[in-house]
Amino acid sequence: MFLIVTKYLIPKGFRGLATFPFVFVRYATDKENLVFVNHEKIHLRQQLELLILPFYIWYFLEYLVRLVQYRNRHLAYRNISFEREAYANELNLDYLKSRSILRFAKYLSLDK
Repeated sequence: MFLIVTKYLIPKGFRGLATFPFVFVRYATDKENLVFVNHEKIHLRQQLELLILPFYIWYFLEYLVRLVQYRNRHLAYRNISFEREAYANELNLDYLKSRSILRFAKYLSLDK
């Protein structure tokens, strides 16, 4: 993983973007934020599991489904299965050591 600080590649309203094998961050201080970096590392693992390009296709399509479902961009983003997994486990810095393959699928259903 390579951490790169750049404000130009990050969409407005976001602090970081994982694009295997890079993590782009808007602020240099986020390079030291272990929880933030862990969140992005979870996305890198998801991308690897889906062979990168299918990850982005799935991410975009699921975002569109959630956008229709919630009619709210922020809620749609937060309920994408990849994001739900990353947010739910970002505080656990050992999560990736024990994470099972395709674990994001657990987060497809919104039922809890």
